[in-house]
Amino acid sequence: MKHLHNAPLGKASDNPEQYDPSLLFPIAREVNRQDLGIQDRLPFLGVDIWNAYELSWLNLKGKPQIGIAEFIVPADSPFMIESKSWKLYLNSLNFHTFANSDEVKKTLEKDLSEVAGARVGVKLLDPQETKSFRFQDFSGTLLDRLDIEVDTQTKPDDVSLSADEKSSPCEEVLVSHLLKSNCPVTGQPDWASIAISYVGQAINQEQLLRYLIAFRHVQEFHEHCVEKIFLDIHRQCRPHKLSVYARYTRRGGLDINPFRTNFNTAWPDNLRHARQ
Repeated sequence: MKHLHNAPLGKASDNPEQYDPSLLFPIAREVNRQDLGIQDRLPFLGVDIWNAYELSWLNLKGKPQIGIAEFIVPADSPFMIESKSWKLYLNSLNFHTFANSDEVKKTLEKDLSEVAGARVGVKLLDPQETKSFRFQDFSGTLLDRLDIEVDTQTKPDDVSLSADEKSSPCEEVLVSHLLKSNCPVTGQPDWASIAISYVGQAINQEQLLRYLIAFRHVQEFHEHCVEKIFLDIHRQCRPHKLSVYARYTRRGGLDINPFRTNFNTAWPDNLRHARQ
């Protein structure tokens, strides 16, 4: 198993000029999940939706081609792929020749799936197809409207989460744009919007907002933060159904959008938010 201190993250890196799938750096999911108390069976389903906006290659005449790629990484894959290594890998395609975009797609699927240990779905969009792109923020009850006092030194584990056990079961979506975590290596900020969908007793909204704000001190990968949020809400509020979906802002031409749920449902639409 490769250790995180060997990853390219936080280090100076040469821009690759030759196609090199060995640049992809796997990170075992089980390490963080053990810290969260997850044993053999995952308590959720889900995917990590990645979008790459800086993708290029050469056609058979040596002319540069560009595209936008969507990647779907299953949450039950043994490995995540470190984001800087992913970026370097994509850069290694810049001077590589492909017969057509379908060959690019197949190459991406093969390389990424081998490193993740599970099939990674790939969709390529031609620049002309971006004309249909539209922004759409989360719909639901905005937690950020609450006029609360916040202790800026609080950490997520210091915040109590609860649901009103006397209330009738409800179904709602709670939204916040105040989620911020930090890269575990560089400490640089990662910004996100988050939607928490559930069926169960009403969750205390002030507590939940304080809890989400407390991630401002957490240094973890996007995927790990979302899994912690999912598990903490599930353990402390005990909803019958729960989904957590975060859309992080772009860094290095990539955005990462983890989704976790405990019931069979369609994966969310990959619609960019205004901050993405």
